[in-house]
Amino acid sequence: MSGLIRPMSEADIDRVRDIETAAGEAFRALDMNVIAEDPAPSAAVLDGYVEGRRAWVWTPDAPGAEVGGYLIADVVDGCAHIAQVSVHPECAHRRIGAQLIETAADWAVSHHLAAVTLTTFRDVPWNAPYYWRLGFRPIPENRFGAGLREIHLDEAQAGLDAWPRVVMRRELPRRPALVGVSRDRSDRSGRGPADRPSEHSGPPGQRPGNATA
Repeated sequence: MSGLIRPMSEADIDRVRDIETAAGEAFRALDMNVIAEDPAPSAAVLDGYVEGRRAWVWTPDAPGAEVGGYLIADVVDGCAHIAQVSVHPECAHRRIGAQLIETAADWAVSHHLAAVTLTTFRDVPWNAPYYWRLGFRPIPENRFGAGLREIHLDEAQAGLDAWPRVVMRRELPRRPALVGVSRDRSDRSGRGPADRPSEHSGPPGQRPGNATA
């Protein structure tokens, strides 16, 4: 099935929340019911990403087709940080997650950001092992910036570290800096969710998760 990636709109929000709920069900097979039952990000949280132009959706290239996956991103420690990327189970195994991540990487390069980061479950097949195949590598805690440390602490306080977690980073090619444009974009406003079989990473009260395609 072919498809396209476009910016998320307000009209997509209800469907995106449904995707998150459906994607979470895969965690039940790993006895991670707490993760499966975690509520989807609120409409207000998602609307913040839409307004910030840091949200994208994948939709089948067919009339009236519903959105099948989404990604939302923050800027943390001068890097694009994947707050959540999830794919509906009905659209799995079509490299939709990978396409969304490439879109976020292209956006990061265009904004002169150094890398793409995320937090995820180390041993869940569609989390860390999946991201490894997409070029992400674990980074040790002594290399966390202030923003990643805050996210890591938030996740521990939310109980996500009941299962091993890992922070991962993918370096990006550098573009020549634009005159008069600052590379300091440590913007964590509108913090969102985290890992799902569909992809995630997030703060307390939001989805944990991070990746599946």
